[in-house]
Amino acid sequence: MIQSRITSKAQTTIPAPVRKALGLREGDLVTYRIEEGQVVISRAEPIDDPFVTFTEWDSPEDTEGYANL
Repeated sequence: MIQSRITSKAQTTIPAPVRKALGLREGDLVTYRIEEGQVVISRAEPIDDPFVTFTEWDSPEDTEGYANL
């Protein structure tokens, strides 16, 4: 079993064997999924277009309004 400690700021270091297994490097993103009382950590796939996550600004009016920026 691999363990790490939580700091007073709720931070932890991902242990080297986990980083190696997931191919993680500095600056990489990770995702956390809660399943049946356990947390599954995965390497996040890079997002080509970071604005794809802003669905609240994805109306036809927004597209027209921001088209020439």
